[in-house]
Amino acid sequence: MPTHKKGLEAVIPDRIQTERLLLRPWVLEDVGDVLLYATDEEWGRFLPLPQPYGEEDARRFVATQVLLNWHEHPSWAIEHQGSVLGGINMRLFLGGRIGEIGYSISRSHWRRGFATEAARAVVNSAFHSCPDLLKLRAMADFRNQASIRVLEKIPMQREGVLRLNQLTRDQLVDEVWFGLLRSEWIPD
Repeated sequence: MPTHKKGLEAVIPDRIQTERLLLRPWVLEDVGDVLLYATDEEWGRFLPLPQPYGEEDARRFVATQVLLNWHEHPSWAIEHQGSVLGGINMRLFLGGRIGEIGYSISRSHWRRGFATEAARAVVNSAFHSCPDLLKLRAMADFRNQASIRVLEKIPMQREGVLRLNQLTRDQLVDEVWFGLLRSEWIPD
């Protein structure tokens, strides 16, 4: 277990092992796996991504993840059986007191509990390794009921809807916001 430090100096593990998944830092060799799932327009319909999604988009995405400041914005590739099937990240705000998570899973792996497993692992790891962290939050496109179910399962509380708050594919959409306070968290 990592050493506890204050605020943004908390040690957030770069590798998190779950029953079926390995969450690990992105590497440039992940571009091919990203391209395999990100070219699927159905996979990206709720995400503000270019369509069609090409190899340069995948390269830019992976390079951005590799270059993020780990202490402020850790980002993990979600690996299953040697292949990357998605990603999950956490941004820290207000000196590490609030964190925000986001995730995506390839369509071929939907409805198998991978997003829930990865999100639960990041929530547990964040609260374990960041003693100043008081709240984790996340948002989902109101139309993305599968993502909303993931957030309910980990379990976050629905805090509200921000109407017409995000532009996705030239359409303003509602966002549903969820939160989990440290005092509500039940460690696995």
